[in-house]
Order: sequence, then structure tokens, then C-alpha cells
Amino acid sequence: MSDAIFKLDATIRTDLGKGASRRLRLQDKVPAIVYGGDEAPVSITLDHNKVNQAQDFEAFYSHVLTINIEGKKVEALVKDMQRHPYKPKVTHIDFQRVIAGQSLTTNVPIHFINEAESDAIKFNGGHAEHHMNDIEITCLPKNLPEYIEVDLKNIEIGQTIHLSDVTFPKGVESVELGKGEEHDLAVVTVKTAKGPSVEEDADDAAEGEADTTAE
Repeated sequence: MSDAIFKLDATIRTDLGKGASRRLRLQDKVPAIVYGGDEAPVSITLDHNKVNQAQDFEAFYSHVLTINIEGKKVEALVKDMQRHPYKPKVTHIDFQRVIAGQSLTTNVPIHFINEAESDAIKFNGGHAEHHMNDIEITCLPKNLPEYIEVDLKNIEIGQTIHLSDVTFPKGVESVELGKGEEHDLAVVTVKTAKGPSVEEDADDAAEGEADTTAE
């Protein structure tokens, strides 16, 4: 993966409104806005092809991006992205400025690792039920991880991993856990795969014998 996906060139746009945005999209441009920090929001225009290529990478959404706005470099995070309902088109992006030394809050994806190596799943018929696919965190920009790993290798049937069980990188904290113990949300549970139980199999066999006898 090239670092180029984390760098975008932009121009300032002064022609605002729905009509102006529609015209930009027809020219393969993406209208966007950069806000946050002590500066006023800035409306910008991006090249759609570059954005479309970058948004295919998971890291694009959880990495500090550098936006070159007519020579001025701004570090920012993707906070919201709007897409066309059925065309492969990005229609608008909201960026939030990132200020060095100031904590930021964002969502990062979860990577569930060693799921295929888990005895509970591999040998005991369990399956992992994911309750969340990302975690809201707070940290300094320099500590921002691209993802959080949740290891399923030693998980057991019926066990649930909660936020408090997750190992967060140094300097990274869960926003929900910071609200109190009652916000210790479930991340993943390993459950027994659905299927007929031993008792149900026995009942079916008994019914079959009874039918044969009746004949």
C-alpha cells in the first residue's frame, strides 16, 4: 500500500450550493469540507479518481491524511463520506482537522485474528458472532492506530470478549469504557453452531421406529 493514498490535493471552492456541487460531480470532482480546530471551515474540491482509489483501502478511514489545499498542508481525518446510492461514486466528504498535541476521537476498525486457529471454532463447532466491527477511541494523533486486534485463539464456547478484555495500544483509550463499567460493551461471542441436538436426534429416531411398527 502506497503512502500516496494518504495525500490529497485540493482546491478551494467558492461556488457553493447543490447546483455547484452537481456541476463539480459531472466534472469528476468531489466537493468536500474541512473543519475543526481554531480555523474556519474551508470548502474544497478533490479529484474523484484519486479519492475513489484511496477509499478502497481500510486505512484511509483511520489514518491522518495530508490535504494540500493550494499549497497549504492540512492534516485531517475522514469523519463522514457520502456515496451515490448505486453508482461507484463518492459524492461528498467531511474532514476534521487534526492538531498535533491535541487528543482526537475517531473510530478504528477491529481485526479479529486467529479465528481459524481457535479450537472452539475449528474443532468444537463454534462460530464467532461479531457484535462490533470498529471501536471508538481517543488518543493523540501520533498514537492513532490503523486498527485494533482482537485475538480469538484461546476463546471458548460461550465466551464473550468485552471492551475491557481488549488490549489497546499505548496511549489509546476506549471512549465507551471511559463512560463507566456499564458501557463495557460486548465485542464478540463464540456460540455453538445451530443444529439438531442429541436429544432431538433421539426423538426423531424413536418416532421413526414407532411409524415402522404401526405399519
